[in-house]
Amino acid sequence: MKVRLLHTDGNGSFKEVSWDKPDISDTDIEVKALKTGVCRSDLEMMIGNFGPLPLQMQGHEGLGVVTKVGDLIDNAKVGDYVATRGEPAYADYYNCRHNEYVVVPSDDAKYILEPVACGINVVMQPFEAIKNRSGADKRCLILGSGFLAQVAYKSLELLDLEFETVDVVGNYNRELWGDTLQSEPVGSYDVVVDLSSRIDVLDAIEYTNEALLVLGVQKQLTSDYGNLLWKACTIVFPSPRAECFIDAMVCAEKWITNNSLVVDNFWTRAYNRSMEWQQAFNDGLNRPNGYSRGYIKWD
Repeated sequence: MKVRLLHTDGNGSFKEVSWDKPDISDTDIEVKALKTGVCRSDLEMMIGNFGPLPLQMQGHEGLGVVTKVGDLIDNAKVGDYVATRGEPAYADYYNCRHNEYVVVPSDDAKYILEPVACGINVVMQPFEAIKNRSGADKRCLILGSGFLAQVAYKSLELLDLEFETVDVVGNYNRELWGDTLQSEPVGSYDVVVDLSSRIDVLDAIEYTNEALLVLGVQKQLTSDYGNLLWKACTIVFPSPRAECFIDAMVCAEKWITNNSLVVDNFWTRAYNRSMEWQQAFNDGLNRPNGYSRGYIKWD
């Protein structure tokens, strides 16, 4: 099946190519793309900071409608709306494996679940490790004040992880955080969740013995880790590539549907697939005033 696909080879732009989509297997569904989020990792790939990925891995923040189901699929049917983590969600149609999608109530943009699930997953994947370091006398630090940090902060509450204090250190979105937002860490911490773009901040943190460091963003680190080694700290790397990531997507759908987690301020612009897709990548890279995240809307 020949379909259109948006693809970058890392030269600073995306282009439209023709892709021969394979047929589904018994454990796949076929999805017609309706909305696809423009992720920061897509932009980093576009400007050559990593990759590029092959054609069949372009675009991963998908929301679409099921058009075919494999013989062994029993949790989705033709006509269902699904949020997907599988690729390539920048194609008109794509296949998705059985553990990489969640059926959602509608095609509302709030059900582009993958980026929401990323924020949940930084707490859910290392849940036991965080739980073992939680309690009324324990302290948690979240580095970063963007959308992922907001979701992670709320996830601590929704997953019943109690701390004496949860400090948030960041420079942006003060209107959303209010007095919760701090400019620098204060005191020592049992759990540190790093969702910041800063590369120097880890060296300035005071860790308790056997503290946990959750590295939830991709960046170049400069720390020599001497402090972490001395304190016998544990480092974990939550990732959408982990098998348990589907659990975070399930939670995202549940919490958004019952209004426990409100993400209405996340998506600030839709871009028409036929006329505006190039603008979607340009705005994502240059971030005009009032821009949070954008998505491409298929015709």
